[in-house]
Amino acid sequence: MPPPADIVKVAIEWPGANAQLIEMDQVCCAVCVLSWSLSGSEQFALRYADGPQLYITEQSRCDIKNGTILRLAISPARAARQLLERIQSHGIDARLEALKELAKLSADPTFATEFINMEGIGTLARLVESGTHLNFLSLSFGEMLAFTLTAFLELMDHGIVSWDLISLSFIKQIAGYVNQPMVDVSILQRSLAILESMVLNSHSLYHRVAQESTVGQLIGHLQVSNQEIQTYAIALINALFLKAPEDRRQEMASTLAQKHLRSIILNHVIRGNRPIKAEMAHQLYVLQVLTFNLLEERMMTKMDPNDQSQRDIIFELRRIAFDGESDLTGTEKRKAMYTKDYKMLGFTNHVNPAMDFTQTPPGMLALDNMLYLARVHQDTYIRIVLENSSREDKHECPFGRCAIELTRMLCEILQVGELPNEGCNDYHPMFFTHDRAWEEFFCVCIQLLNKTWKEMRATAEDFNKVMQVVREQITRALAMKPSSIDQLKNKLRGLNYSEILRLRQSERMSQDDFQSPPIIELRERIQPEILELIKQQRLNRLCEGSCFRKLGNRRRQEKFWFCRLSLNHKVLHYGDLDESPQGEVPFELLSDKIPISDIKSVLTGKDCPHMKEKSALKQNKEVLELAFSVLYDPDETLNFVAPNKYEYCIWTDGLCALLGREMGSDLTRSDLDTLMSMEMKLRLLDLENITIPEAPPPVPKEPSSYNFTYNYS
Repeated sequence: MPPPADIVKVAIEWPGANAQLIEMDQVCCAVCVLSWSLSGSEQFALRYADGPQLYITEQSRCDIKNGTILRLAISPARAARQLLERIQSHGIDARLEALKELAKLSADPTFATEFINMEGIGTLARLVESGTHLNFLSLSFGEMLAFTLTAFLELMDHGIVSWDLISLSFIKQIAGYVNQPMVDVSILQRSLAILESMVLNSHSLYHRVAQESTVGQLIGHLQVSNQEIQTYAIALINALFLKAPEDRRQEMASTLAQKHLRSIILNHVIRGNRPIKAEMAHQLYVLQVLTFNLLEERMMTKMDPNDQSQRDIIFELRRIAFDGESDLTGTEKRKAMYTKDYKMLGFTNHVNPAMDFTQTPPGMLALDNMLYLARVHQDTYIRIVLENSSREDKHECPFGRCAIELTRMLCEILQVGELPNEGCNDYHPMFFTHDRAWEEFFCVCIQLLNKTWKEMRATAEDFNKVMQVVREQITRALAMKPSSIDQLKNKLRGLNYSEILRLRQSERMSQDDFQSPPIIELRERIQPEILELIKQQRLNRLCEGSCFRKLGNRRRQEKFWFCRLSLNHKVLHYGDLDESPQGEVPFELLSDKIPISDIKSVLTGKDCPHMKEKSALKQNKEVLELAFSVLYDPDETLNFVAPNKYEYCIWTDGLCALLGREMGSDLTRSDLDTLMSMEMKLRLLDLENITIPEAPPPVPKEPSSYNFTYNYS
């Protein structure tokens, strides 16, 4: 008879004795199930012996699994009281050891609650504030301060105490460490992280932090060789801009647009001698998004047809294209002549082209782009306009309409006006190489559009088709990550219309060649074999395992966990890690497990419990698309947020395969199409250039006699 589900066998360790194997009833209090009596047992508690070594609580005792190793330790309240007393002692060595232990225990929410209730946060804050009179170059003080800041940040990360309670003197002290030229790396990292958390978590602290640590002061930290310091510095710059109130947004915008900041990031970060790590790539992506979001106001501003200054911009576009003079105040041409010029410029409304800019997006941003092209690249602008005005009407490429639609397209591709997505690392180095990178990007793309229009021999009816090809050309070129505007031009030269057609043909099967009944029958026979191959690949990847980041955590340290499938495909093993692993994690390091037989279903997207609980994350489309959960007995869930779309497809496919359900991800459909195409072409290789009939040939009639046979005897 199997043991009750509430009984688990665990090993208990305690000082001065060998570990003892006992049976624990999870229904009872965790301390009461011990098979020995302890005087003052309320002074003791159980902790996990491996991994983060968290305390066992009434809420978490049901999570204990068979075979878990536990350790008897002093209770969280007692530990917090003892550490608080040691921190306040006069001995430097005793305080150092206490702070070192506190930095480790602060990650435990149970201990953190007890320590905070004893006014521990205030004690740490006073310890930091009183550090001005100590010798900063002292090794002991440097270590004490580093552990103090680590513990402070860990405790505040639990969200038990509001950041609004932080004093001005504490902020000044932390900012002083950031602004000090000679400071220990560990202290600088933690100080930058604390300031970032203040900005992101408190509106009232923004002005104080912005006054003490300006972007100009943070630029110096981007010129060091330590990429961790660079990452924290850019993260703080991003936070200051992201949370900037309306009255300071313009000031921050001009700061981000400074050539000095851009060139330092380009030369010391992007073009440094070190590979860009994932967190740095994410911060560069956030900075790129915030920079492009400066265009949102112009993108959402409609043109006022009655505003003479705005209409003068259109007059200037006409003048540069058709008049050699720069005088706008001379005698005007007749209205009919202006209408003809506006038609040659490619505006939809020939009489009043201002009406073309009343739709948002792209609004006035399209007019800004056109004016930049006309002023900075005047020869290119005139050539495009005059070249199209000399063509036949049906083959004329309408410059105005194309520029407006292209601006809208570029805003969609680069997600102008959208918030940065958590976990996205898609930054483009070329946008850091030019002071007017957006405008230069537009100028390159409008020339591409004109060139593609000619290659396609397009007419006005083909406008949407041309825009689709241009979008594909641009997205394919951006995916190659060109390092400069010139490299982008080279990539686009190789992606002409003929090349796009060739790529499309190679990426999908020609439906016309695979519609005959014999080919359809062959596909139906091959498909189960291909699906089984894909299934085995998914399960093999689950056996290798994947690393996941803790959800909703803004910290960049010790917040990872790993999950992998057992080699016999019967158990999911998972557990927390101190840092992101470089390869596979042994099963021995993964303390928790879920039998596959206990899994009821796999939930995705909005159906996941952690997406319903995290209201802030529900607004983040990127996180929502990467979320999935495993529902297992008894009504428990294991929640995931995949690092990217590929891992999301791998894990959801693999889990569905384990449950005997259909693998329905986009990756499965893509893999199935690719493998089916390859397999079909291989099997039909001998039939190349041979027409396959729609139906099998008819069976001939039986001969009237068999006298034609030859008798070998």
